[in-house]
Amino acid sequence: MRTAPPWPARAAERFTGPAVLLILIAGALVVPQLTDRRDTITLLFLVFLYIALAQSWNLLAGYAGQINLGHAAFFGVGALVTRDLWTKEDVPFAAAFLAGGGAAVLFALAVGIPTFRLRGIYFAIGTLAMAEALRITVSNLRPQVTALPAQALATYDLEPRYYLALGLAVCTVLVAFILPRTRLSLGILAVREDEEAAEASGVNALAHKLAALVLSSFFAGLAGGTFAFYHVSYYPDRPFFPIWTFDAVLATFIGGVGTLAGPIVGATFFIVVRDRLAVEVQEVHQAIFGLLFILVVLMLPGGLVEAWSRARRLLRRTR
Repeated sequence: MRTAPPWPARAAERFTGPAVLLILIAGALVVPQLTDRRDTITLLFLVFLYIALAQSWNLLAGYAGQINLGHAAFFGVGALVTRDLWTKEDVPFAAAFLAGGGAAVLFALAVGIPTFRLRGIYFAIGTLAMAEALRITVSNLRPQVTALPAQALATYDLEPRYYLALGLAVCTVLVAFILPRTRLSLGILAVREDEEAAEASGVNALAHKLAALVLSSFFAGLAGGTFAFYHVSYYPDRPFFPIWTFDAVLATFIGGVGTLAGPIVGATFFIVVRDRLAVEVQEVHQAIFGLLFILVVLMLPGGLVEAWSRARRLLRRTR
């Protein structure tokens, strides 16, 4: 009969993850003071942006079990509203940033109530169709490039963008950490496991799915606002491209769906590997990464996080 590890060992194991995360955050805070290399800061900016985007998708798909293929719509709405309020209406960026997140929530609620009547693959296809319809509409109504005003361009600084992405990633991960420890999560997880059984036991499935949708869309909208703050110029329909959904899905599946660390590990792996492949094998890097993703999903269905957990359990058995 195997005995449980002693209390100090269990406590150390329990706090190792948060301690490592705090060390990484502290290290990230001082990176701009340690280097002036724009490529390094830009790479870390993208890692943080993708952590926030993947974690926001995970809040709905991983925790509530609703596979949303229209996540780019929330990202795009946040970018569009933030950019317009900030550059055209002279609204302070902080207010425009929060308004972008709020607009994404309002749009999500407007489409969430009818689409949540669909289930499974039909819900996924419905959200993808909704996002594509919105992308085409924005492309037709706003065909011109959106660019920063001359004053904002003259004072452009990469460091505030870096810290904004870092702060957003930390906040999104913090919400994903707190959510499973609330009463709300009991209903959300029940809906994920078996929606019919949850409703039979008195859980309001629609209300809990909408709650997860609000959190997911809000942080996706803020990620879109971060994108709008970072880029000097781009076509307004670019943040609505389905690639933003599929990148979030890839990063989350690579790391581990429904886990706290999965989107962090997956987004970091995704950005770093994609960047190296783009440099080393420019012509076929997307095909290579696609093959790598398929291998990870087939060989490690629970993602890199589950692979690490298996390795730790195996190591304990050998001691």
